[in-house]
Amino acid sequence: MHLSPYVLFLAVTLGLAGCGSSPGTRAVTGGLMGAGAGAGVSAVTGGKPATGALIGGGIGAVGGAVTR
Repeated sequence: MHLSPYVLFLAVTLGLAGCGSSPGTRAVTGGLMGAGAGAGVSAVTGGKPATGALIGGGIGAVGGAVTR
């Protein structure tokens, strides 16, 4: 079964919605988890893990900052 990177990212982002009590804390947590998820998905799908980490980290940070 092949999972889309977007599905994995969405699951991680939704899981982060309850982490942290401030937008800054959630942004850091989201960025770190997004970077790990992005690198992992990129490595599994044959991409460059560093690129996946940068993209996942940026999206995770924004996702964590905008959730309540």
